[in-house]
Amino acid sequence: MAKIALGTAGEARQPDVIQALIVEFIVTFLFVFAGVGSAITTDKLGSNALVSLFVVAIAHALVVAVTVSAGHISGGHLNPAVTLGLLFGGKISLVRSILYWIDQLLASAAASALLYYLTGGMSIPVHTLASGVGYTQGIIWEIVLTFSLLFVVYATMVDPKKGSLDGLGPILVGFVVGANILAGGPFSGASMNPARSFGPAMVSGNWTDHWVYWVGPLIGGGLAGFIYENFFIVRSYVPLPIVETSF
Repeated sequence: MAKIALGTAGEARQPDVIQALIVEFIVTFLFVFAGVGSAITTDKLGSNALVSLFVVAIAHALVVAVTVSAGHISGGHLNPAVTLGLLFGGKISLVRSILYWIDQLLASAAASALLYYLTGGMSIPVHTLASGVGYTQGIIWEIVLTFSLLFVVYATMVDPKKGSLDGLGPILVGFVVGANILAGGPFSGASMNPARSFGPAMVSGNWTDHWVYWVGPLIGGGLAGFIYENFFIVRSYVPLPIVETSF
């Protein structure tokens, strides 16, 4: 059974960790900029609901595939739920996870603030539950969608038995993000990512239902990491080297 690697406070000063944090900030910034930007664009152009949903799903699928690939130095998490799933699978230390979470939130806030400025103060779309969707339903939506995301991350990028899928992980992760937005977008917003929800909420000042986008994704991501590591990856536990990257 995988164990959580605690790490040390000194990790924050190690050159490779600093480099990873810089890369993680950049790719998370670019992900949120493109993702939120696509939502702003559909509002500006006045597309119908189905076209808007499709555009946002495709934009997120493409930018996830590209930024995960580009963020290989940090692992390209882009998402506190992904980081938590890897923490529960013993792939990243607790100390580095905390640094990543701070990094991801700051990047999301910066990207959202820049979009607000560049669009002349246009409204920044936030994740909220659709009419008729209760808190329990929204949380379950986010648990299931984020679980599927982390399961794919593990199966295509972490599992040493990924075989022919080796190298295709970022594209396949992008596919599942796009598919999940098409499935859950009209109901919970299909965030799957507390950082993706945080930046727009902070810049807009609209925190409606925001807690749902922490509880659901973190439960789903943590469960997927724990289950995949302990039931599908069979190997003896080796303590995580402090300086290793996630993937």
